[in-house]
Amino acid sequence: MLDTAIIGGGLCGLALARSLKKAGRSLTLFEARARLGGRILSAVPATTGEALDLGPTWFWPDTQPLITAFVSELGLTSFAQHDEGAVLHLTEADKGPQGFEQQVHGGARRVAGGMARLVAALADGLGEEDIRLGHVLQKVEDKGDHVVLTFRVDDAFLTVEARHVVIALPPRLVAETVRFSPDIDAATRDAMGAAPTWMAAQAKVVMAYSSPFWREAGQSGNAFVTHEQAVVGEIFDACDATGAKAALGGFLSFPPDLREAFVVGLPMLMDSQLVQVFGSAAEGAEQHYQDWALEPFTCSARDRAEPQGEHVAFSNPLLRRPLWDGRLYLGGSETATQGAGYLEGALEAARRIDRSLARARSEEDEVALPEGLSVNAASLARFATWVATLNDAAFEAYRVRLNRALAAQDREQLTQRAMLGAIEDIYERAADMLDTLPFDMVGVPVEKGRSALMSDVQLPFRDFIQTLLDDIIAFNRTSCALSNFPGEHHLSKDYVQTILRDVAAAWRDFCLAANRRLLAKAEAGLAEAGAALPLGAGPRKGPILTSAS
Repeated sequence: MLDTAIIGGGLCGLALARSLKKAGRSLTLFEARARLGGRILSAVPATTGEALDLGPTWFWPDTQPLITAFVSELGLTSFAQHDEGAVLHLTEADKGPQGFEQQVHGGARRVAGGMARLVAALADGLGEEDIRLGHVLQKVEDKGDHVVLTFRVDDAFLTVEARHVVIALPPRLVAETVRFSPDIDAATRDAMGAAPTWMAAQAKVVMAYSSPFWREAGQSGNAFVTHEQAVVGEIFDACDATGAKAALGGFLSFPPDLREAFVVGLPMLMDSQLVQVFGSAAEGAEQHYQDWALEPFTCSARDRAEPQGEHVAFSNPLLRRPLWDGRLYLGGSETATQGAGYLEGALEAARRIDRSLARARSEEDEVALPEGLSVNAASLARFATWVATLNDAAFEAYRVRLNRALAAQDREQLTQRAMLGAIEDIYERAADMLDTLPFDMVGVPVEKGRSALMSDVQLPFRDFIQTLLDDIIAFNRTSCALSNFPGEHHLSKDYVQTILRDVAAAWRDFCLAANRRLLAKAEAGLAEAGAALPLGAGPRKGPILTSAS
């Protein structure tokens, strides 16, 4: 039986597989295609021999630290997207373009040799025995202590057993094509179906040239075509780092059905569009074209049918919850907290699942704490581990309270009351948890009524509120039920500040309660020590205060 089965050989699945491999964990990665990479795809034109990206092209160091660090860690070279020169704008089909000066790509960088270099570097860290291509996931069954996967391989079916399964695929595609037994809960299934697969219904073309004639004319290569007959709507410079290996890239304006209708004449139409924008020098390019809407392992029927809306760089937090008691995880870029749909989001999802798998293995293996820890250090470590599991519980408590309020037709402060109630419940559980842990309070200082252990009790909660708030904001913005409550659907800064003031008060109450319980343990320890002293001796005297900051 496998320890971990990863479904999907895109960036999320490959990055997770690499991390597990480095940690010495057993895994197998299953990919439906005959290649790795998912939406990462590069073509090598005969004209230049330089790889051109037909999928993701850029990353942004200022806002995407994970992919930036990952490119460096893998030893890959990056270069700045060319953005210098005039931008062209074609607004009418029978007229020429207008030029203007503007930086378009906002500090974007590209990987030298194409994004496929990223895939190759990750694959090099895995063995042939770790990868299975041509395996199309059909069914996922929970067996209580493991999961059974059914794949279609050519014309046959194959079953695989695994303790943990990670489905690193677009959630909407999974919802349409994979059967679950028992079925996953309705809320999670709805969240999967509501998560658009970024760029899934888009098409991209790159055109290779013998020279970068647009640069020689003082143009950046950036262009926008916005008239009704536009074929390629957005164009950019796709040259290599030196600019010597020339290419232009573009995103098609035609929707999927129109691209199919004009499939025979599309190369001519794209060529004509480039000539209209850049002049006769753009004629006769070597074209490489990719229609992602025709990719059954990327684009769902719903993605194809719905027009692509504004990009939302976060996802519904229900997509990040472990399912089936930690045996099943949803991954892929569209499940990320930040950068959903981008390479950054794929890496964030991989990191999240990696941490969750590590916690699950620790619980299953009942990993003991390191020897030599004091009673207090061991108890505080167990408390920190327990707190690390609370965000999912807090979010679920929030969702339950919100649903109750909606069912009762409440309309005021829905988020505020549901979040505060969930947090108060968690803090009460945390204070009770402290009571169950053993502490040796002898010699633990108490200054101004505050136990010296309070700092260690508070530390595990450092990111708790922010993580929960991020999840709530993302959930509200993706919730159809809240779409009729604009103030709850999109939380204003003032509303968030009001919520945080309530949360701060709840945090103060928890700290006071936790401190009182630690001081009570200290007092009980002194009383016990006093009872054991020889006749005439007594416990240390002095007031024990009960305030905590």
